[in-house]
Amino acid sequence: MTDSVSGTAGAPITDDAPATEAGGRRSVPFRGGGFAPKPVWYVAPLMFVALVLLWEFGSSNGYISPLVLPAPTEVLGAFSDLVRSGMLAKHLQASLTRLVIGFACGATLGVLVGVAIGLYSIPRSAFKPLVAAIFPIPKIALLPLFIIWFGIGEGSKVATILFGSFFPMVIATYGGIDAVDRNLIRMGQSFNLSRVAIVRNIILPSALPAILNGMRIAASISIILLVAAEMIGAEYGIGAYVLLAGNLMATDQLIAGVATLSILGLIVSWLISLAERYFLRWRA
Repeated sequence: MTDSVSGTAGAPITDDAPATEAGGRRSVPFRGGGFAPKPVWYVAPLMFVALVLLWEFGSSNGYISPLVLPAPTEVLGAFSDLVRSGMLAKHLQASLTRLVIGFACGATLGVLVGVAIGLYSIPRSAFKPLVAAIFPIPKIALLPLFIIWFGIGEGSKVATILFGSFFPMVIATYGGIDAVDRNLIRMGQSFNLSRVAIVRNIILPSALPAILNGMRIAASISIILLVAAEMIGAEYGIGAYVLLAGNLMATDQLIAGVATLSILGLIVSWLISLAERYFLRWRA
């Protein structure tokens, strides 16, 4: 008599045994691990090096006009001159000051308003339609209005960055709170936890991934608005440097400024990734 679990009498089927046409069983690999892509650290550097080499090859052999896109060696020379002259430090100091103040204030206010919208009925009724109405407006279009209100100095530039980072943080925060599993909240209530304890221990940790994603988006928008604001009435700043290089048709300096902005964006993204790794340890 054949065992119902074995392929033959007394011979259990192992993981590597093939299935039989008679309906014999076999173990299959576990496939419930979900999608878990892992970064391959060397792919990005190789991709970057390949693009730069292709760019250098096209510029050196006349396929790319130096007026349109100068060679990477020329851009590197312009960047070196910017560093040696000390102007890079001045431009970065001005840009980082505006970016940090505007983004920090906008993100903080955005989280506070988003929490209020997510937790309370009156703020939700008052602010959610207002946010939905103002968020689609291009914030750079409001820069002339900010100049009228705050002057052409630092106030208008910081206000533009603050305004641009505020709305993504509001939407990400109350969206994250709305997505919290209500069974967790009911469980906390069944254990007679206070409202403050439920918000601190259940709602905010559950909404934190969405808040950090909103922070990443808000930081990118802030850098874009920083450049746009510095192109109007700023003596120092990466945006002012890029505008001056464009007016002078100095494309090597222009691309050096754009590369500096790209590096700044990468650093900001890396810092937010560190924050995610620290605050979201519980997801591992």
